[in-house]
Amino acid sequence: MTANQGVSNALVIGDSGGIGAALSAALFKHGASVRGLSRSGDGFDISDANSVERHLAGIEEKFELIVIATGILAPQGKTPEKSLTAIEADSMAEMFAVNAIGPAVVLRHVCRLLNSSQPSVVAVITARVGSIADNRAGGWYSYRASKAAANQIVRSAAIEIARKRKQACVVALHPGTVDTAFTSSYPNHDKHSPAQAAAHLLAVIDRLTPEMTGQFFDWAGEPIPW
Repeated sequence: MTANQGVSNALVIGDSGGIGAALSAALFKHGASVRGLSRSGDGFDISDANSVERHLAGIEEKFELIVIATGILAPQGKTPEKSLTAIEADSMAEMFAVNAIGPAVVLRHVCRLLNSSQPSVVAVITARVGSIADNRAGGWYSYRASKAAANQIVRSAAIEIARKRKQACVVALHPGTVDTAFTSSYPNHDKHSPAQAAAHLLAVIDRLTPEMTGQFFDWAGEPIPW
């Protein structure tokens, strides 16, 4: 699988966000036909299963690359929890709806949407902070937990999808800290531009093979512990 050279059709879920838009632009630049779905552009609501089903059920195209580039750091008007006392059940439920349940509902469609005649990749953008083994600072309960749930969903989906699509590679990817509205509140963090992040992610996707399915990689292609 070579994302930059071998992808003729790509589907980017969340293509109006910083990373999704940059991925779409980079793929288009390399000659791919890119279909995007987003809330602002299409009314696609990742947190609404009916919206996901309605939009994806009508797609008949086949893709060599499907990227789920959706996610929120916290509900609107909220910030990540720094302590257990800051947890709000409704806010946590919203985080899971967007960051974990939504991607799971999208993944229900990928076997039908993948081009089964050649190698393909399904990449779900998650986050290093979803790694349980890598958690040394604590806090950010809803974000960490929802991304950890997304990682588990990716792992399980990879096992199931491999039974039906032998040439597919399903992975979780950490894009690094990207300079978007999503990370505007991050203090003193080295940030990549969306274009840089897209280039890094596509370079990782370039190197993926079906034997690597079900794994979790960072923007440099290094494995991340679950």
